[in-house]
Amino acid sequence: MSDTEHSGRPWAFSTWLSVVSLTFGSFALISSELLPMAVLTPMAADLGVTDGAAGQAVTLTALFAGLAAPSVALIVGRLDRKLINLILCLLVIASNIAVALTSDYIVLLAARMLLGIAIGGFFALAGATVVRLVSIEDMGKGMSIVFIGLSAGLVVAPALSTVIGDAFGWRAAFMAAAGAGLFALLLQAICLPSVPATSATSLPSLFGLLKRRNVRAGLVVGLLFFGGEVCGFTFMRPYLETNGGLDATAIAPVLLVLGLASLLGSAIAGVFADRVLRQGFGATFMVLAVATAGLLSLGTSYVAVLVFAAAWGLAIGAGPVMTQTWMGRSAPDQLEGVGGLFLAVIQFGVTLGAIAGGIAVDSYGTSAPLYVTAGCAVLATVLIATQRTPDVVSQTSASALAPAE
Repeated sequence: MSDTEHSGRPWAFSTWLSVVSLTFGSFALISSELLPMAVLTPMAADLGVTDGAAGQAVTLTALFAGLAAPSVALIVGRLDRKLINLILCLLVIASNIAVALTSDYIVLLAARMLLGIAIGGFFALAGATVVRLVSIEDMGKGMSIVFIGLSAGLVVAPALSTVIGDAFGWRAAFMAAAGAGLFALLLQAICLPSVPATSATSLPSLFGLLKRRNVRAGLVVGLLFFGGEVCGFTFMRPYLETNGGLDATAIAPVLLVLGLASLLGSAIAGVFADRVLRQGFGATFMVLAVATAGLLSLGTSYVAVLVFAAAWGLAIGAGPVMTQTWMGRSAPDQLEGVGGLFLAVIQFGVTLGAIAGGIAVDSYGTSAPLYVTAGCAVLATVLIATQRTPDVVSQTSASALAPAE
């Protein structure tokens, strides 16, 4: 079946299940990545290290995810992508169990490196896997479902991990994350069909992607988005406390609204990504710019804070789906290579955003990081406006992108 024949038809139930199995994979991965933040203090005390040293469990995971993302596509060759996904789930399980059982800080860091490899590999291959399950024309819808797991992890995981950690100890929280990985493994083993690779990524082809204008634009936009979003969100609470006059009790609902809105943004982004990619892509960052500007001028209106936080959440939920779809449409013949570059840019953007936010808040006050976010969103909007919409599928790669049956 070709993409043209497949596109526009309702998905079969088995197709839904296969994509949803990847959703649970993304949930397990992001939950595991963020878990140390929820149990940082007791974990550090138990291991006999400082809070700062314990926090490097997150930094190291992000670093290895960024390194693994472009590397995995080069290493796995033509191995069945179902097998690769199952192996990555096993890494998630092994990493969390190792952390839960160890009393050695070095072993903990090594286990978190394994998790980083799993994260980099999963998201580098996700776009290509989704396209093989559905079609290039339905990539946006497929990726929106996969990224719902990521958004849900961002909303649910920290709070749930804190509750589990307080009730049963921080090690139990990591065992619960291992359980999430096991559930994803079983679901993918049952529901994910064989996904044979259509080609292997080579180093020359990886570098060749940088010669494509839309790929370069997508990478720059991704850097602006993830860097700007992390810069502002990291210091959102200090800003709301200092400039919004809110206490912790009032801030909690704001963050909840933002998180729930990000879930909605992930869910609806696929429709716009598949139908009006360039316009939806640009609108996403325009909404982020307007929401940030609104927060910067809100004064002490709590209703305004909630409204603009919801708009912010919609944008950051839709952003990854839009960016991933743009990158996939820009290189339909090199989906795994472009997925690896995309993930590397995410991790690089997150690192730069955190650094820029820290410098900005220390030098210019709590509102400065939000100005960085707004500036990045405006630049991304302008850049997208200067690009042409990538073709849905190239003539040379249409047969290679036919959905897996």
